[in-house]
Amino acid sequence: MTDLTGKTAIVTGAGSGIGRASALLYAEQGARVIASDITEAVQETAAMAPDSITAHQGDAADEETIKALVDTTMQSHGGLDIFFANAGISGGFEGIFEQSVEEWEKILRINLIGVFLAVKHGGKAIVATSEANDNRGGSIIATASVAGLRSGAGGPAYTASKAGVINLVKIAAQQLSGSNVRCNAICPGLIETGMTSFLYEAARRKGKEQMVGNLNPAQRGGEPNEIAEAALFLASDRSSYVNGHALVVDGGLSTSHPYTRQPFGKTAT
Repeated sequence: MTDLTGKTAIVTGAGSGIGRASALLYAEQGARVIASDITEAVQETAAMAPDSITAHQGDAADEETIKALVDTTMQSHGGLDIFFANAGISGGFEGIFEQSVEEWEKILRINLIGVFLAVKHGGKAIVATSEANDNRGGSIIATASVAGLRSGAGGPAYTASKAGVINLVKIAAQQLSGSNVRCNAICPGLIETGMTSFLYEAARRKGKEQMVGNLNPAQRGGEPNEIAEAALFLASDRSSYVNGHALVVDGGLSTSHPYTRQPFGKTAT
């Protein structure tokens, strides 16, 4: 069942896009949701379902923030069943030879260390909640990307960070062995969110919106709610035998990842 009644979920990056859509869908399915984001936009998310969603503003890649968020959730709601580590940034499309160490550190911190912290602190809380409720289990979900599967769908640091997320959920699934707590990733393709809005806006200005997403077999970009449905599946008992997996939701983009190779030292335009 996808019914989440009686479950408590934390969703990071919930101020917009995939995180907001997922928080709303979890709430619709009966979960108590703590929606977290570094921006004030998370307050708007909570206002859309005030009886089910509580807003939290904080940095998903800061350990003290995540530890406090998990501790407060355990105290206020009596447990934690689901942690959707969705917060992330793109970091642009500069090539390896143009990007700075500081840019890499920022992207890896948010995209990869943020997921590590969700597993480290959220995982222990979910295990404790499961054990206190007849070993009912729980779920950790992370937003990766088709860019993490192979090159050609994002900048170097972003691609490396998302490949790290895919491998991290596999490691976490193993280290949670026997707990009945699962850990999986979602690999979205091109989805219209704040992160990709510049692509959509540029296409609309040129009257070429119909070209967005034309490299995948579905011939279109995706919507946040389509990723939220995958996040709901992985959060629910319907995915009880899915563990350590990277679920691709990309309209078929990753079947080929077509792109133009750039000459050495040149940045894609």
